[in-house]
Amino acid sequence: MILLPNSLCPNPCRAFFPKLFHSSSSVRHRVSFSTTSVIDASDRTNVGVVSLGELTRPDFPILHQEVNGFPLVYLDNAATSQKPVSVVNALRDYYSCYNSNVHRGIHNLSSKATDAYELARKKIAGFINASEPQEIVFTRNATEAINLVAYSWGIANLKAGDEILLTVAEHHSAIVPWQIIAQKTGAILKYVGLTKEEIPDLVQFKNVLSKKTKLVVVHHVSNTLGSVLPIQEIAGWCHNVGAKILVDACQSVPHMVVDVQNLDADFLVASSHKMCGPTGVGFLYGKADILNAMPPFLGGGEMIADVYENYSTYAEPPSRFEAGTPAIGEVIGMGAAIDYLSGIGMQKIHDYEEELSVYLYQSLSDISNVRIYGPSPEHNNRAALCSFNVKNIHATDVATFLDDQHGVAIRSGHHCTQPLHRYLGVNSTARASLYFYNTKDEIDVFITALKDTIKFFSSYL
Repeated sequence: MILLPNSLCPNPCRAFFPKLFHSSSSVRHRVSFSTTSVIDASDRTNVGVVSLGELTRPDFPILHQEVNGFPLVYLDNAATSQKPVSVVNALRDYYSCYNSNVHRGIHNLSSKATDAYELARKKIAGFINASEPQEIVFTRNATEAINLVAYSWGIANLKAGDEILLTVAEHHSAIVPWQIIAQKTGAILKYVGLTKEEIPDLVQFKNVLSKKTKLVVVHHVSNTLGSVLPIQEIAGWCHNVGAKILVDACQSVPHMVVDVQNLDADFLVASSHKMCGPTGVGFLYGKADILNAMPPFLGGGEMIADVYENYSTYAEPPSRFEAGTPAIGEVIGMGAAIDYLSGIGMQKIHDYEEELSVYLYQSLSDISNVRIYGPSPEHNNRAALCSFNVKNIHATDVATFLDDQHGVAIRSGHHCTQPLHRYLGVNSTARASLYFYNTKDEIDVFITALKDTIKFFSSYL
């Protein structure tokens, strides 16, 4: 857990919020509303039977409430994660103590804001092992990051007859921008289907790749199927035919070790709000040589070198792609989230979630008339989520009853993967998605609640 350095916010300011602010010289000191001492992240390997979920839950005050008279069980983490106190403190520190614009002032507050903002860029670069901080571009979210690549790199590099390769399991944000660019440039979209195990078909993928393929847009982890793709291997295939690869890492960066140099990704995008950070901010990673060759996406302040009446010259990346006043507090909050996750350790998070994933899948599989989509754990290292349907009961009815009658929050709908749902032959699914602060006990509550839901609706069939 992280609080911004005390030098950024003097103690008198913290005195206004004594319950939230807790000064500490250690970035790993855990802050919570609980009066119970919480074990330091570095001591977790010595805990024994206490799960990571039980250890970290005190850091998330929102989880300790009742919904419709029941303790909240939050299982919608693929949509957005909850925020630890350290992230809330980081935002409060910025707005309460050194709110100012970045890169534009020499006064004390602006210097502090700029330092904290750029420190967050360094943290993210280190978190995903980028070669340098300048390879990280701040955006509003992963969607904007993909659009940045589409309208900058795509318009400049794609022409009629060029091919863009995707899978049917991609998020709408990874599809729609390329549909627009294809219409503008004459490029062609091609899609890869699924295997019988409901994993994107990599054999078909290799067969479709050709010298005409200029870009591959692919998820690392599917937000609906839970499948995990071998990005390093796919990147090698892409580069062998001269294609670039853009990786949607929204469901992987929050849950596992992601090393962009090892993956050899040309572009990679992720969103802060899915990884314990604030909403309204995300990032694009791009290899330095590719970013340097890309034209601006938006025009305005900050992204320029010099402006004349009839033309302008542009700043070097990443400033070239960060026009206007950015989401300063949110970027700083994302940096605090990186500190929090790093304090736990991404491998620890991944290992624990693998255990939860198997438990969730097996527990759901034991319920009759439940159809789980995506591979079983023995066929693929599933993410800790399950999209499913109950025979003869609409997914929205399932989700509504779970919330109203049991305080269990899951997702229902198409999860922004309509092409995938059509491929599977369904309009919608219910989805339970976990994070490291969830526990097996919560999965048990969910399963009991789901059985009650099925019993209720079955009585009317």
